[in-house]
Amino acid sequence: MVRIGIIGCGFIARKHVQTISSMNQFSLVAVSDMHEERMNEIIHVYEEKTGVQSQIDQMVDYENLLKDPQIDVVVIAVLSGLHAKIAKQAIKHGKHVIIEKPLSLSLIEAKQIVARARERNRHVLVCHQLRYRPLMQKIKHLIDAGYFGELYAGAVTLRLNRNSDYYASADWKGSWKHDGGMLINQGIHFIDLLLWFMGDLESVYGELQTKKMYKETEDIALGIFTFENDAKGIIEANTITQPETVGYYLSVFGDKGSLSIGGKGFNEIEHCYIEDDPTIEAELHKLSKTTDERERMYKNLYQALQGNEELLLCAEEGIYALEAIFALYTSHQKGERVNLPLQDFSTKQMINKQNE
Repeated sequence: MVRIGIIGCGFIARKHVQTISSMNQFSLVAVSDMHEERMNEIIHVYEEKTGVQSQIDQMVDYENLLKDPQIDVVVIAVLSGLHAKIAKQAIKHGKHVIIEKPLSLSLIEAKQIVARARERNRHVLVCHQLRYRPLMQKIKHLIDAGYFGELYAGAVTLRLNRNSDYYASADWKGSWKHDGGMLINQGIHFIDLLLWFMGDLESVYGELQTKKMYKETEDIALGIFTFENDAKGIIEANTITQPETVGYYLSVFGDKGSLSIGGKGFNEIEHCYIEDDPTIEAELHKLSKTTDERERMYKNLYQALQGNEELLLCAEEGIYALEAIFALYTSHQKGERVNLPLQDFSTKQMINKQNE
């Protein structure tokens, strides 16, 4: 039995609790939050799901949770600006880590997490859970097996609505220092998939705009990716779509096939063509109905802890999408194409500079 402690008992922690409570390989033994009522709510969700009254420790000071020797894995579900700090502390205390995206708001700190996890032989799982959807794994297999032929282009589109009430719900939302930007929060899952499908990046060009002045971060982001295989990628994202969110979209185009996925749930096959096997479209439609990615993510962690398989999305993998976004931000600041790899970047560098 793997014993889990959760730091941060907000909305996203509920998703973790729902997953943990459905799996007999894991048990929740401790929670930490500055607000006692939020800890009580999370414990109530866990007990309701498991049907068992549990002795779950509550700790206002998360450092006490990190010091607890009974805890094997720490889930970090706090504001983005604290992810790296707590992850490094958790590894120091010998814990394995499940960390919500993004891995960090600083490239240097992200690399430090990788190095410290390697030194201490600890697993760090980054929650880009869309990679675990059967549909996405099938697409990755088809790409790697050559069904799409040579990939020429890929595209990510986000047409979202995040109004002033969304940002007013917490004082850290919409800040470069603590939140990190629209691409870091809403776009990173889809950029991660694009990179997973298309391959390693060579360079990035990007531009941003901020129209809503009740926050610091971008409302509009446009980017052009050039991959090492000379394929191109397009990023088009906004959080000012009226009157509500339209959806998330990802497309890939090769010389033997093309595919577009979209919708509010990102589970609609809007276009599919495979030159050598037209029956694949029906299989993809069937797989699109399965959305148990968080359970699959936790199963992958469990198997990794047993030494049976590698993490699909370890800290090293989690850096790629982060670095791509950081390169887009850097490109916007410099007004020129940016080559990868980056040496360093922090979203703090964006403060008061995105519209210059």
